[in-house]
Amino acid sequence: MESARIVGGLARYTGDFALAEDVAQEALAEALVGWSTSGVPDNPTGWLLSVGRRRAIDAFRRRSTRDDRYARLARDLDDHVPGADELFDPDAIDDDVLALVFTACHPLLSKDARVALTLRVVGGLTSDEIASALFVPVPTVQARITRAKKTLAAAQVPFAVPEPDERAARLGSVLNVLYLVFTEGSSASGGETWIRTDLAQEAVRLARVLVQLTPEPEALGMLALLELTSARFPARLDASGRPVLLEDQDRSRWDRTAIQRGRAALASAAAAGRGLGPYGLQAAIAACHAEASSVAATDWERIVMLYEALGRVAPSPVVELNRSVAVAMASGPAAGLRVVDDLASSGDLATSHLLPAVRAEMLARLGRHDEARAEYVRAIERCGNAAERAVLEDKADALG
Repeated sequence: MESARIVGGLARYTGDFALAEDVAQEALAEALVGWSTSGVPDNPTGWLLSVGRRRAIDAFRRRSTRDDRYARLARDLDDHVPGADELFDPDAIDDDVLALVFTACHPLLSKDARVALTLRVVGGLTSDEIASALFVPVPTVQARITRAKKTLAAAQVPFAVPEPDERAARLGSVLNVLYLVFTEGSSASGGETWIRTDLAQEAVRLARVLVQLTPEPEALGMLALLELTSARFPARLDASGRPVLLEDQDRSRWDRTAIQRGRAALASAAAAGRGLGPYGLQAAIAACHAEASSVAATDWERIVMLYEALGRVAPSPVVELNRSVAVAMASGPAAGLRVVDDLASSGDLATSHLLPAVRAEMLARLGRHDEARAEYVRAIERCGNAAERAVLEDKADALG
């Protein structure tokens, strides 16, 4: 959970992004050995930062680097031991994580490389999870991350939050990455748990920091989306940790404070007068759900219109799939199924479990149970998350 903060802190100390990640891993490896016998220290993050800095000095020594950077690092550590309180500065570490995001989203890198690298070093996602989130093969993700690290090292990119005039060029990539980190946290692509709350809340926290740094309308729209979506977390799992679908959720358990924050951020984004962008439009859709007392009371016609607008400004197969669900709720399952079938015929989302799962739901509502069961089986085979797979299996079993 602390990996991004540790890598960010070490990158600030060393000025070397790749080295920071290497020594952070060495510190974690040392902790696995040492803590099993001596116990976890009172300040584990400070301990890891201190050990990581010492490993960085060892690396500089091995390189025979006796420059000012080595001297400064060594001088700082001469009188301190692992876990020293001054090494754990929460405010500075928060800045470090944001700087880590901006560094990984440097314009030198391709868009795909920025996203993959940031999901790895900030989100802590595995190559498999990133591949699932981006709908690309695992080797492709691994190659992008490796090339990105080499590019940053060769260009000697400084580790820092860029100056205001440089932020605009990176803002789109940063927002995209935060959105993907949150998406993986709110609906994990793999593993046993459907919601990775720590990952999702880290994305929310970074979005708040980003808005303070750059209060642009689309950053506000992103924050609104994340707040409104995370507000449903308390009702999305039952007592045994199994997913609870939207229509079955106890809406009294939704976080009303998060909803208020999300609506306020959305209002600020709209007040800019430029029209809502992709994240703002998604936030407006989330607000429709947050304001409704039930699924039946939801303004599905408005949601359909918002998805149509979103499809024009940021077309994607996932947006179209979500629109099909809204169409089915507003105009009936037959209308929604036509949208899904058009999407299926295009070949998009060919490896995703989402398309057959949505298609199965619509077929079941139309009474075409045999076809629906076959689609659920197809979705189960593609689904990498155990908790979500269990829900799909229950739906298939319910059809007989």
